[in-house]
Amino acid sequence: MDSSREGRQTLKLLSSGHSLHSQPLPTLPFDLIPDILSRLQVKFLLQLRCVCKSWKSLISDPKFAKKHLRLSTMRSLHFVGYKQHSLGKYVLKSYPLHSILKNINTNFTQFEYFANNFDGDYLADSFRYFIDSCDGILCIGGSYKGLVILWNPSLRKFKELPLFEKPKVTHLRMSFGFGYDSFKENYKVIVVLHYLIRDSTGSDNWVHKSEVKVHTLGSNIWKNIHEFPFGVFPVARSGKFVSGTINWLASRQFHPCTRSIVSFDLAKESYQKISPPSYGGVDVCNMLTLGVLRDCLCLICGDDVWVIMKEYGKKESWNKLFTIPYMLYRGRYSIYTKVIYVFEDDQVLLKDLSDSALILYNSKNGTHKSINFIDIPEVCIESLIWPCS
Repeated sequence: MDSSREGRQTLKLLSSGHSLHSQPLPTLPFDLIPDILSRLQVKFLLQLRCVCKSWKSLISDPKFAKKHLRLSTMRSLHFVGYKQHSLGKYVLKSYPLHSILKNINTNFTQFEYFANNFDGDYLADSFRYFIDSCDGILCIGGSYKGLVILWNPSLRKFKELPLFEKPKVTHLRMSFGFGYDSFKENYKVIVVLHYLIRDSTGSDNWVHKSEVKVHTLGSNIWKNIHEFPFGVFPVARSGKFVSGTINWLASRQFHPCTRSIVSFDLAKESYQKISPPSYGGVDVCNMLTLGVLRDCLCLICGDDVWVIMKEYGKKESWNKLFTIPYMLYRGRYSIYTKVIYVFEDDQVLLKDLSDSALILYNSKNGTHKSINFIDIPEVCIESLIWPCS
C-alpha cells in the first residue's frame, strides 16, 4: 500500500466515529506494527505519536528511526538562502523532488532559522551553501564566522555546532565535509583550512599550509588532525560523503588538468588517493565536479559522467554512465556541470554552474528541458534521524 494513502487512512480512522479506544490497542500483533509504521512518511509518524504511549515510544526510538531510514523513499529538493538584514535569518525552501518533473516551483515548504551566534557583522555571502546531506540531515556552512548548522527538515530541528577557530591569515580558503562514522556510530563534520604564509627566511616566497579540524557530534570541540596530504588542497567548498568517506577534488594550482581525488576515511581518520577513471588506457584528467548518484561516487570528466560501481577506489571500478550533450549549453565550448539526481526512469537533473539553469535531461532519448528553479539545490532523504541532544 502506498505510504501516503496508508497514513491518510490511519488518520481518517483516528478522526472517525469508530474510535480506536473502543477496542484494545494494538489490534495487530505488536511485532507487525513497526513494519507497518516504518513505511509511512515522517509527517504522519509525528502525528501518530499521539495515538498511544506505546506508539510514541516506538516512533521516538533511535532503532526505529534507523529502520525507517532503510525503507524511506521520500526525497525533497532543498534551497538555502541567507538574509543579512533580517537579524541573521537563514531561509530553507523544500520542494517535493518529483515536482521538478512537472516544472512546478510553487509547491514548497519554507523554514526559517535565526542563528544564536549572529552579532550583526555577517557578510552578505557568508552563509549560503550546503556542505552535504547524510541520512536526512542537512549540513550547512559558511566562510565568515566559522558557523556550521545541522538541520533535519523532516523534523524541523536545528543544531548549531561550536564555532571553529580560524588562523589569522590572508588568502584563507575553506572546504567542508559531513558524513557518518559507522565504527563509532556517530556523525562528523570536517573543515579543511588552506592558506598562504611567508616562509621562515623572510623572503617574498609564500608557502602553502593547511589545517584540518574534525568535530564529532556530541562533543564540544573541533579536534586538529594531520594536515591535508599529497601536497594538494580541495578546490570546491565541500567534499562528498560515500561509503564512509569524504571525497574531494583537489589540486596543487587549482587547474583542471592537475586535479586528483583525495578520500578521507571517517572511521580511521586517514587519507588515500582515488585513481581516476581510465578512458582508452589513458587516465582522465579533466575532472570538473564530484557528486553522489544512487549511493555511488560520481565524477564529471569533460562531458562524461562516471560512477564508481564496484570496488571502491580501484581504477577498474569506474563506469561511464552517460555523456552530457553539448546542445545543452547553447553553443559554449566548455561544460561546467553538477549532476543533482538520477530518477528511476533515468532522467537526470543537472545544474549548469555557469548560470542559474537547472536542466532535466533524458539520457535515453537525448531530450532535455530547462527547469524554472534557481541556485544550487541539495537532495535530502526524509528521515527521523536526529543525533543531537
